[in-house]
Amino acid sequence: MDTSSISAANRKAWDASADHHRDAAEWMELVSRIADPAFSCLDPTATEILSTIGVAGKAVAHVRCNNGAELISIKNLGAEECIGFDISLAFLTQGRELAALAGQDVEFVESDANALPQAYFGRFDLVVITIGTLGWFPSLEPFFASVRSLLRSGGTMFIYEMHPVLEMFEPDAPDFARIAHDYFRVEPYPITKAITYDGSQHTGSTAYWHFHTLSEIIGGLLDHGFRLERFREYAHNIAETDWQPFEGKGIPMSYAMVASASV
Repeated sequence: MDTSSISAANRKAWDASADHHRDAAEWMELVSRIADPAFSCLDPTATEILSTIGVAGKAVAHVRCNNGAELISIKNLGAEECIGFDISLAFLTQGRELAALAGQDVEFVESDANALPQAYFGRFDLVVITIGTLGWFPSLEPFFASVRSLLRSGGTMFIYEMHPVLEMFEPDAPDFARIAHDYFRVEPYPITKAITYDGSQHTGSTAYWHFHTLSEIIGGLLDHGFRLERFREYAHNIAETDWQPFEGKGIPMSYAMVASASV
């Protein structure tokens, strides 16, 4: 499949899964908590890094923002302008609902991350990429080129993602030590069930997930004019509940990077 076909398939799959997210307990919890001015769904690691970067008074973009809960959390940390980009109109609709409940001025834009609107180029101090973003793209080259265009010179990229090593395993495998996938796998992994975070099982439209090594990710940042400022690997899980049994098994489960755009 070519990139445009994969993008279309992934868009369809995400739109089709939106109602399952709305039906989950997590949505009701968000609705009940979102109006609190101190609301945050960010974990301690993300909160600490964003506090170190500093978001107060800044323009922040969240690429593949899903329902916007993380972006609203960043807005509550004092960001001046927050704009979320996502391919799924259904999830952007949820984001607008949450922002209205929160009473926060957060903008949501429907866009393929590989072709972000030129009207937003050079507009942001900080671009945020969080869990479950990079794997939706066959190649990181056009993704990093597109996302880099959003930043002002000297701006910052913050990535907090699932560790690529974890993707060598299957979450439902009885033997955690058994390697199920090649770390250097290039063919996409088809996802045939609905995309959910709570472990619930639903029939879904087929989506395609891609494996990316750490060298692809770090090299991609360097190739697109970024200077790596911080890189940490973590043993804690930030992915869906399926991966929780892997915690404490000596496997890196997540990582965070902070990189600055060349002046």
